[in-house]
Amino acid sequence: MNNDLIQAHGLVKRYPQVVALNGVSFSVEAGEIFGLLGPNGAGKTTTIKILTGQVRPTAGRAVVGGIDVVSERERLHHAIGVVFDIPTLYEEHSARRNLTLFCDLFGEPHSRADELLESVGLRDVAGRPVRKMSRGMKQRVMIARALIPRPRVLFLDEPTGALDPESAADLKRLIRRLADGGTTVFLTTHQMEVADQLCNRVAIINRGQIVAVASPTALKRQNAVPLVQVELYDGRRTTLPLSDGQLGDKLRELAQEGIARLATIEPTLEDVLLALTGRGRG
Repeated sequence: MNNDLIQAHGLVKRYPQVVALNGVSFSVEAGEIFGLLGPNGAGKTTTIKILTGQVRPTAGRAVVGGIDVVSERERLHHAIGVVFDIPTLYEEHSARRNLTLFCDLFGEPHSRADELLESVGLRDVAGRPVRKMSRGMKQRVMIARALIPRPRVLFLDEPTGALDPESAADLKRLIRRLADGGTTVFLTTHQMEVADQLCNRVAIINRGQIVAVASPTALKRQNAVPLVQVELYDGRRTTLPLSDGQLGDKLRELAQEGIARLATIEPTLEDVLLALTGRGRG
């Protein structure tokens, strides 16, 4: 039985001066936290805009929750939640008022607002004007707002961008709880450590094409090499691949000069991104 909640088949998007997507295909399972990673200009924004019905593909097809994103666009808006990295709230209204306005829009009782404020940890500040809230609180209000229609899929664009470490940690815990509760989460981020910590799988996109899809652990194992960093007593440092067949001989040579410290450096998703795209996060 197919458990895919998002299916993208051969997505192409051409603009007059550029091909933004060139045959993008992938799938996302129900209940998964899935990340789309890539350098600036790789096609992340275009992909998420197609999946959320904001942009029509030039060719190919995408289905989200069994809904065609082009031919059933109106239905799609009631089946997904979308949170972008820039706050789009009514700053003078309270958090609760921001949510009840959307409850009215989606035909949900106002009790839904209270339920969501509780779930995102904002019950005690529900009456505070949004303009007096921190960036992390505003982000949680936007997530609560996106959850009002009980979407099967939540799209998050740079969910922890510009947040302080404590707010980012709170938000990551919230995202995990949502996924544990059955919500499928699709996120884009420039913060590789966020993707590594949260995502069940990630897709790496480069120049409009998917170049890899796997779990963060598998991607690091397949595309990056652990390193051994050697620091000598005289302060010199050298880095050697752990897979080097002559590593033992080289370490013995360095030992004669006096090794002060040895450390293993595990590969990161940023190392994978560089290996697969030749470019950094941008």
